Amino acid sequence: MTERRTDRTEERPALRDELLAAIPPLRAFAVSLTADSDRADDLVQETLVKAWSNLGSFTPGTNMRAWLFTILRNTFYSNHRKRRREVQDVEGEHAARLATHPAQNGHMDLADFREALGKLPPDQREALILIGASGFSYEEAAEICGCAVGTVKSRVNRARNRLAELMSISSAEAFGPDDATQAIVGDVVSTRSGT
Repeated sequence: MTERRTDRTEERPALRDELLAAIPPLRAFAVSLTADSDRADDLVQETLVKAWSNLGSFTPGTNMRAWLFTILRNTFYSNHRKRRREVQDVEGEHAARLATHPAQNGHMDLADFREALGKLPPDQREALILIGASGFSYEEAAEICGCAVGTVKSRVNRARNRLAELMSISSAEAFGPDDATQAIVGDVVSTRSGT
């Protein structure tokens, strides 16, 4: 084992020169895979780091370029698979929607919501709960309430606006505490602002 390490140490200048000579064709191959020069440079760099740290697995006398191209190709496809599983969210919009409300405020928000819901007229409260919390369509809710679809839509809209007013809600996402309550509140901001 010690002899092998000594041999590798002595071979390193030659291996280093071979690695350096392979950079231009590696970069060209990386650009053809990524179609982006910055990502190609990163890929070549990652390939060279992996190759240098795994020189012990390279068999002297074999094709260094083929070994490097194999490392580059495998690294590219590994990174590609990882990126496919990631959510592309450069602006951070998706991450912002994943924010959770503090657990200690949940019971207060729910109590406030129930109080505000109790202040709605019974017909509006009924329509809102059928549409928002129970998940019925407007047509189904109209059938349950025994009125026209337009009447249910009007009641739901009025109820959402009144709840938003009573609770000083600026957005459904900021309200919480759960998906059903957010569905009931609906898109209050766009309705209130007229957008």
